[in-house]
Amino acid sequence: MKLTITIFIGIVAVLHLYFLWFEMFAWTTRGKKIFKKFPKDMFEPTKSLAANQGLYNGFLAAGLIWTFFIQDIFWNANISIFFLSCVAIAGIYGALTADKKIFIVQALPALIALLLIFINQA
Repeated sequence: MKLTITIFIGIVAVLHLYFLWFEMFAWTTRGKKIFKKFPKDMFEPTKSLAANQGLYNGFLAAGLIWTFFIQDIFWNANISIFFLSCVAIAGIYGALTADKKIFIVQALPALIALLLIFINQA
């Protein structure tokens, strides 16, 4: 079970590293291909806003990667739960306010990892 939890945490961390790269460095290029409903003329003016979001995604990834180095089982679970909860809440909010696909891409993997952690602790 621990390996499965670690894999899911790794998936969520890698996704957020991708979000960091995309929002900080590829917003005006790849963004137009991914967010087709967003007006093309708005990518440049929103570049700094996207970069700010990317930075936050990087912090989430860093927190999740940190859990790979925490030896204490209790603290490892608590820190994992905290960062996965942040990701899940952000994904749910994004799905409600921006695009429903955000739930599948962002919130669902975090929720699965959280569920696995809670099952493992029971």
